[in-house]
Amino acid sequence: MTTAEYRTIRLDSARAGTGPATWGQRAIWGVVSRLGDDAPRYNLPVELPVSPPRPVARVLADLTELLLLHDSLHTRFLPHGEDGLEQVVDGSGELPVEIRTSSAELAPEVSAALLGQLAGRSFDHTREWPLRVGLVESGGLVHRLVLVGAHTGMDYWGLGRLLRDLESVQAGETAESLRDSRPAVQPLEAAEVQASPLGRRRDEAARRYWIEQLTAGPRQIFRNPAAPELADDPTRRFPNALLRSPALAVAVGQVAEKLGVSDAAVLLGAVSHQLALSSGSSDVLFQVVVGNRFQPAAAATVSTVAQEALFRLTDADKDFADAVRRTRSVAFGAFRHAAYDKWALDREVAGLIEKEAAADHSYWWNDTRDPAVTPFDTVERPTAPLSELAGRTELTWPTEFLPRRNVSIAVDALTAPGALDLAMTADPAVISRRGMEEFLRGVEGLIVAEATALGDR
Repeated sequence: MTTAEYRTIRLDSARAGTGPATWGQRAIWGVVSRLGDDAPRYNLPVELPVSPPRPVARVLADLTELLLLHDSLHTRFLPHGEDGLEQVVDGSGELPVEIRTSSAELAPEVSAALLGQLAGRSFDHTREWPLRVGLVESGGLVHRLVLVGAHTGMDYWGLGRLLRDLESVQAGETAESLRDSRPAVQPLEAAEVQASPLGRRRDEAARRYWIEQLTAGPRQIFRNPAAPELADDPTRRFPNALLRSPALAVAVGQVAEKLGVSDAAVLLGAVSHQLALSSGSSDVLFQVVVGNRFQPAAAATVSTVAQEALFRLTDADKDFADAVRRTRSVAFGAFRHAAYDKWALDREVAGLIEKEAAADHSYWWNDTRDPAVTPFDTVERPTAPLSELAGRTELTWPTEFLPRRNVSIAVDALTAPGALDLAMTADPAVISRRGMEEFLRGVEGLIVAEATALGDR
């Protein structure tokens, strides 16, 4: 039998203030506020075992320390006018907590159901703080913890930081001790910098870079789309494919080491090369999600900092190793221009589109992997040859999505136990399911073949 109880985490005397939203906050708020019933897909859900189980009061106290540490967790957003968005950091208030009581054996099942309930609802950003909490307890001890973040409060990198900070608090740290040892930029501070003359110059330079690249890039990347007659069908569904590859988890690091680049550059280079081969366009563009956490104080923040860089690789179809090597330098230039006022950029891009002067920028890459987490943290690294590991690759079709605005193909890289995942969502008007499978297996094949060849030299 499962019973439900509702409590709150009371926050008092926390940091408070009001100011303009940051560029990252404005960017994601502009997206989720338009999605309506589809907004929950932007929520960030996580469900964790609490090991060893801890008293309810102790878990609530740990979460209170997180609220005190990160202003974004007790922030609301108030729009005003056509171009204004204000962040309101509340110094006091209450965060609801849903508690389910069950047997220890049923705790994972109950927790999964609670996760679905909390993650399946949109956030009211004007009234709610961007965090929901659920606990599953048995005998007064919490066995499972459910957290659901609103994307306006954190991005995936911010969620990772939040979970690491939770581990620190569970080990005895406090908000005060963590602030002293690892200062983090708070959103109000970031907004102040962005509104300064230096911030305005950075914004202008980034938007200028975007316009230059969009003007120079190809107007259409996929030369022969799979089913162009579907492009105007609002009922079409975007398939989602997931390639889980033990071979990629091993090979990507080997190629990175041999070519003298990061494994992130290997993946982006491979995806770019494969897009060129699949589309028939030698020049490709990706909107690449960039964490924008290049400084320690930014890396320690829990907020929405990530934005898109416009990555344009020319002659991407010529040679795989060359494409990977050039990806590093091209990405560096693009990433330098990945922080800007998204609403202002959107207006400029709309002007280019109206004049039919904008490149096709409907291809997306998001490397969501946490550098602190590897595929082999919880499982043993395989010793089998790559040829054998490649035979263990799995490709599944987990779901379908409603049509996504300005998305032809979106590919995410994710870490899995003992494997590297590539998740791909695509417009069926552009590429078929067969084409999606060939694309994903092509990316895997490029990297595995390069690792094998390098190992033979």
